[in-house]
Amino acid sequence: MMEDRVRQDFEKARQKAFVHDLMSAVSRRTNDLIPFHEIRRRLSPEAESYRGMQTVPVNQIVGSMDRFRDFDRTFLPRKKSTLGRWTRIDRAFYEDIRLPPIQLYKVGDIYFVKDGNHRVSVARERGVEFIDAEVIEGHVRVPLDSSMSPQELLLQAEYAEFLRRTDMDILEPDHDIRPTALGRYDVMWGHIEGHRAWLSAIWHRQATVHEAVRDWYAYIYMPIVRVVRDRGVLDAFPRLTEADIYLWVMKHRAELGEEAGHDIGPIESAEDYAEIMTADQGVGDRISSALGRTIRDPDASVEQRRRRRRLRRWPRPRGGR
Repeated sequence: MMEDRVRQDFEKARQKAFVHDLMSAVSRRTNDLIPFHEIRRRLSPEAESYRGMQTVPVNQIVGSMDRFRDFDRTFLPRKKSTLGRWTRIDRAFYEDIRLPPIQLYKVGDIYFVKDGNHRVSVARERGVEFIDAEVIEGHVRVPLDSSMSPQELLLQAEYAEFLRRTDMDILEPDHDIRPTALGRYDVMWGHIEGHRAWLSAIWHRQATVHEAVRDWYAYIYMPIVRVVRDRGVLDAFPRLTEADIYLWVMKHRAELGEEAGHDIGPIESAEDYAEIMTADQGVGDRISSALGRTIRDPDASVEQRRRRRRLRRWPRPRGGR
């Protein structure tokens, strides 16, 4: 009977989702759909346009606006509560009934479901490659595609927002500001805003965002990066980027300024940071480093405390009779 067949299809799809979740737990890689609000929280599209009816590749649909907990990364059903609607759509496929188009929101080359999550789920399970959809597109400056991991997509979204705020891609087209952790572009935007306030104070007029971006990049960011390059700081942190180390230097700069009671320049701060991070290692550290283990901590204050513990004098043994 048709009812038995579509129910078996649903149970089979749920079993696949369960296996995928187990594999995800073992590999420590998320198997979740990307919530649309996580993208929108990180960027504001520069414009939106109605694209009308389109035929969309199903594998480029990576997230949902409101049903992201009901399905896994490949739109397999996770919850038993989706049974009724899922099986009705599956039955329509068997009976060759034409379904209404789904509704999608496009960002870059990826799509989020506004309406039609169950239709996408059944389509993927049935091996359908394309689906009819009504599309609204949000325009951003960076590429976003379905081959990226959720972490990469969210980082790209934050980068897009950083470019929208700063026009860095226009003002400094050769820049390479790519931190590896979420939330870091907001920190750098705070640095730029602080620099803008300082420029406004010394210029006795309101500095523009573009003026602040150019000045920050030329006199704060790049001088720090040059020291990092010249001193080989990244050799100790192969998984980090120059933008990551810039942020650690700025944290170290604030700590130095607090200790000294006055502001410390970016170059001086970077030199002091590099001195700490490139200091000669002990024998144990060198052995661990040769084995590929990360020894140093990019936080200068943590690294200094670690070194002090390592160099602490052992107590003398008590003299015997």
